[in-house]
Amino acid sequence: MNLNFFNPACQSPPITEKRFGLCDNEDNTPAFPKTTAPEEEWIATVKNDEALEVVFTAIDKCVLQDHEFKDRGRCDAMLTTERHLYLIELKNQRASWQTQAKEQLRSTIDFLSDNHDISQYKLKKAFACNKKHRKFAHIDNEEGLAFFRSTGFRLDIQAEIVII
Repeated sequence: MNLNFFNPACQSPPITEKRFGLCDNEDNTPAFPKTTAPEEEWIATVKNDEALEVVFTAIDKCVLQDHEFKDRGRCDAMLTTERHLYLIELKNQRASWQTQAKEQLRSTIDFLSDNHDISQYKLKKAFACNKKHRKFAHIDNEEGLAFFRSTGFRLDIQAEIVII
């Protein structure tokens, strides 16, 4: 099965706001970007100081439907610009969320790499974001390096996504 991670039906129009949020209502609908308040609804905050055109793509429940690949995880969303490809897993829970988020991101990277040439993206990151744990979580250097070596993506565990 070919998966189209750049399916326009799963994408928002380009967002150029310098600050916007990523939300997931956890109600069997896809995650979505939000450019308006209240910010308390945002699971992650995107900082886009250069006002680049950022395209939001809903992965879970759009690119990949719940009935597809039931045995494999997938992350919630993808943000892209001409240079950036960021995969995002959104969580809203207190305990044992990081391992699951990393597994979902890794699985999504495999799906993406199997279906697309992503070599044109110079900055590739995987973000595990949690509304309950907004601050940066330290990633062991070895763990971060192993993730990068196996996926080609840098791993960040924080609820602030900076488009640099």
